[in-house]
Amino acid sequence: MNQTVLVLNANFEPLNVCDTRRAIGLLLTGKAEMVANGRGLIHAARQSYPRPSVIRLEHMVKRPRPRVKLTKREVFRRDNYTCQYCGRQVGHLTIDHVEPRHRGGQHRWDNLVAACQPCNRQKGGRSALEANMHLRHRPAEPTATAAYLFGRHLADNADWAKYIEGW
Repeated sequence: MNQTVLVLNANFEPLNVCDTRRAIGLLLTGKAEMVANGRGLIHAARQSYPRPSVIRLEHMVKRPRPRVKLTKREVFRRDNYTCQYCGRQVGHLTIDHVEPRHRGGQHRWDNLVAACQPCNRQKGGRSALEANMHLRHRPAEPTATAAYLFGRHLADNADWAKYIEGW
């Protein structure tokens, strides 16, 4: 019941990911229809229900374009879990402000990068130019495409690819 289910809008745009329990509730109340099963059945006392993998809402849901939330995990994901100064992929990364906060640097996408601990210590409270350290990539806010938002679920749910890749 805790498996993830892809929720599509009425026009087949990927909206969200929910668990199987919520998806079955939407199906039983007539708010959604099942698009892909592929997971077998859920047996209740008197009836069996198909276990959905992808559902589509019956009515169109209008919503603003999604944005990626600014979190430590998302900064690491944007930077591919790689130090932006030396290029190493290490197990323990830190967040570095390119322009230090005590010098007026903001806590924004374009001022945050992933850094390994030695590089972060070497840079200290200086700017990257003062520390003579160069960034591998210019930091920017990632675009919230369906592949970026839901791509991490594709390894477990290969049948979602045709619904995610088109958006």
